[in-house]
Amino acid sequence: MKHFILVLGVLLWLALPARAQDAFTAALPGLAGGFGDIATSVEQLGTAGDPRALPLLRALQEGKLQKAPDGRILLPQGADLADAATGQPADAAGAETVRLNNRVRQALRGALGRLQLVSPDAAERAAAADAIFRSRSADDVKPLQTAIARESDAGVRARMELALAAAQLVAPDESAKRDAIARLGAAGTVEARALLLEARTANPGLITAIDVSIASIERTLSLRQAAETLFQGLSLGSVLLLAALGLAVTFGVMGVINMAHGEFVMLGAYATFMVQEACRGIPWLAPWSLPLSVPAAFLIAAAAGAALERGLIRHIYGRPLETLLMTFGVGMILQQAVRLAFGAQNREVSSPPWMQGTLMLPGGISVTQNRLWIIVFGIAVLLLVVAAIRFTRFGLEMRAVVQNRRIAATMGIRTGRVDALTFAFGSGIAGMAGVALSQIDNVSPNLGTGYIIDSFMVVVFGGVGSLAGTLVGALTLGVVNKVLEPYAGAVLAKVFVLVAIMLFIQRRPRGLFALKGRAAES
Repeated sequence: MKHFILVLGVLLWLALPARAQDAFTAALPGLAGGFGDIATSVEQLGTAGDPRALPLLRALQEGKLQKAPDGRILLPQGADLADAATGQPADAAGAETVRLNNRVRQALRGALGRLQLVSPDAAERAAAADAIFRSRSADDVKPLQTAIARESDAGVRARMELALAAAQLVAPDESAKRDAIARLGAAGTVEARALLLEARTANPGLITAIDVSIASIERTLSLRQAAETLFQGLSLGSVLLLAALGLAVTFGVMGVINMAHGEFVMLGAYATFMVQEACRGIPWLAPWSLPLSVPAAFLIAAAAGAALERGLIRHIYGRPLETLLMTFGVGMILQQAVRLAFGAQNREVSSPPWMQGTLMLPGGISVTQNRLWIIVFGIAVLLLVVAAIRFTRFGLEMRAVVQNRRIAATMGIRTGRVDALTFAFGSGIAGMAGVALSQIDNVSPNLGTGYIIDSFMVVVFGGVGSLAGTLVGALTLGVVNKVLEPYAGAVLAKVFVLVAIMLFIQRRPRGLFALKGRAAES
């Protein structure tokens, strides 16, 4: 490793202009002198922008830099010493530690901050640029210009250019200030706006240019906030879509008011927890625990739904009030059963690495990766549901029974079996929604309770029995909620949406996408 660092340093040294190489070599003898000479040499090394100076000054700061009797500066390399000028191994006989005082330490802090701009580590260079942006000193202009000229990472270069603009804003050169004001305006960040507002008082002759840049930043921030609000609305809409898809089948197609639908969502979340716990002891299987949870949650929730339909619901078809009360009681039983099995405390379900972190989109728009994947998952589940209903024998039989049960029975379709499978299918979709919700919400016995009312609103608003209406209704409600929340708060936003849906249903009782034909008339 030390040989690699040495070779890297030599290559960087060869790539430097001759003037920077001479500045580095010329500054070394001063480190063997008195405190004043050491401080001067440190400042020269920090200004030169030579990458070889960074390990040298760090060794000086840590008290590991040595000076030979002949005045050579020796840099530690592992257990040995090397000549700082040539990089060749050196004899440690008679070497002394280069001492520090407060003046040297102060010079070291400034020099190290500038030299980190040429560090081999991109993260360290970015951190140095951010630190310079916050400190804002005119002395940092030349080191930043040197660092920008050799920077290859586009993201780091952008942060260095922003730091350069901040440094030029406090420099005496007015043309550089105007250039800095324009670049800060193009940056479009909150930090740049705060910096310009601060500079407005100190630069009365540049107020017009500063105001133009501030207005540009505010427009950029408004567009960025609108884009992020739209993403948050789509994210909430995808969650509502997943929670409402199963209800669109059991309520929209079968006409069953299933108040236990939220508990089927909760069962899917606990299935995710159980699969993750089972995979935790198998290293090669652990990264696949979340994908494996999807079929497991579907099967568990579908089995519970089939048992509910065959055991209770099939005896009270056509009696909506009894169905509502009975499924409400079943939901309470499921909640208590989960509390007895897993406890009342929240359960942790970790996200895989590819769902963690924040993704920066063009324009500085930040989106969380877990919610982005949930949007993709919601669309995929919707497509699978449409394919199952439109292109499978089960879907054909389900549509036949919904349109005319008696004729379907005379043609040999087992209507009771279709009812059970349809209810199990809708319940299984709710279980898949629980997998997604486990990534953004607490896995607890009450997980599904908060989504049952919203799910019913989505189905009724979009049109009972319409999958297209479920999609449009979920996304509309999600976006409207997120748009209203900054102005009215989360609670009042939900109240406003509920009142708006009530008024809408007065005008269009069948929702946005009303079914037509015998299915709608029955």
